[in-house]
Amino acid sequence: MHTTPLQFQMIVNEIKSRVGSAHVFTEEADRLGYAVDTYWVPRMLLDRGKVPPLPDLVVQPASSAEISAVLQLANRYHIPVTPWGGGSGSQGGILPMYGGIILDLKRMNQILEINETAGTVRAQAGINGFDLETALNARGWTLPHYPASVHSATLGGYLACRGSGTVSTKYGKAEDMVLSLQVVLPGGEIIQTLPVPNHAAGPGILQLFVGAEGCFGVITEATMRIEKLPETRSFRSFLFPDLHSGMEAGRRIMLDRLQPLVIRLYDERSTIKTIKHVLGTDIDHGAYMVIGFDGWKDVVAAQEKHAYAICQDAGGQDLGEELGRQWWEHRYDFYFPPKALEFPWMFGTLDTVATFDKLENLYQIKKQTLEEKYRAYDLYYYAHFSHWYPWGVMAYDRFVIENPPRDPDQALALHDEIWDLAVRVNLENGGVINEHHGVGLKLARHVRAQYGPAFQVLEGLKDILDPYNLLNPGKMGFGAPR
Repeated sequence: MHTTPLQFQMIVNEIKSRVGSAHVFTEEADRLGYAVDTYWVPRMLLDRGKVPPLPDLVVQPASSAEISAVLQLANRYHIPVTPWGGGSGSQGGILPMYGGIILDLKRMNQILEINETAGTVRAQAGINGFDLETALNARGWTLPHYPASVHSATLGGYLACRGSGTVSTKYGKAEDMVLSLQVVLPGGEIIQTLPVPNHAAGPGILQLFVGAEGCFGVITEATMRIEKLPETRSFRSFLFPDLHSGMEAGRRIMLDRLQPLVIRLYDERSTIKTIKHVLGTDIDHGAYMVIGFDGWKDVVAAQEKHAYAICQDAGGQDLGEELGRQWWEHRYDFYFPPKALEFPWMFGTLDTVATFDKLENLYQIKKQTLEEKYRAYDLYYYAHFSHWYPWGVMAYDRFVIENPPRDPDQALALHDEIWDLAVRVNLENGGVINEHHGVGLKLARHVRAQYGPAFQVLEGLKDILDPYNLLNPGKMGFGAPR
């Protein structure tokens, strides 16, 4: 933020007059907490004694009107603004690369309406995902979006990166559940998208803001589709002789439209290493699958009958209900200490999605390419396949280096080089740069290559809505503030 000390203090005072002095923070200790998410790079910098980019101030508005006032002021003084939800993202999407204002939405945490006739909930974007789910469950409903970050992520964060939850195979991603949004545009205008997502009333403005990570506007309210809690929810596990057999079973189940709640298929490395680590099994070969169904008991029984027959026909060994249920009960343990990956290791989740005819080949090429090129670092690569569609599947694939360089510059160079190569493999083999973790800072430099000439559509929208490029600059391929 290029201002004199006097002008900075006057700007701070003006913001305080709009949101209250208690909700504006300028001390370094307060700002430092907003300089990291779960992206490996800023955490590595702190680990190596470096300080990642800090905001100049943190603002916690309580309403769309207060956000509007802050954005109008930011435009007047050309101050970058970065929207902030729960801070659980893995891509650096909320890092304040050019300083300025962090707009922390967690005070906007109210459920505004639960409409049981329509099967919808309308809530403010800063509500915590677990708090929202708890309130819905008390009424016999659920928002069936169960990400590993549910205890820290916000509703706005779900939508900002087009997030997936554990049961997206049946219920869809966040972008499939949203019906309508309230958004504050970069200039401060407050808009409401159409009351329904499906229509022939012109282009769909709703989805311009879903997945835009705050670059086109600040999501302040969302109306979401909710579901009744199911009568039953059941799980079963199978062990396939190899990954291909498991992939084929999953493909057939999806193309037959059997509506599984979840299919989670692990490659051999993660079957032997990760499943054993978390669930305590002694499986030493093959590809482990958990499959689940929910709904009315008689319907679930019919779906299970057909799906299990497909699994067995593809060579799957039925391991029974207990391991499947155990996986469901411990599904979040994979992502938290002491089970999760942690420093000093270098690691990254390279998740991508492709059609059924492309993804298995993409996975094999990426595994071979990364492990061969970085053999000197003992890089290893593994994956599970966890978000399935009627047309394809997502690989939650990871690389790990257990002894990365200690020098921060060397570590950053190696980290980015691995990501560049992995993304290139994705794009050259029918994939995209990400499936549900978003773009953030980590992948911003690849968005133009992904879209090619089509990027001008996004760039044109950005130029019109945010001519100074003040909202979340440095992300989505849009560059620095102007």
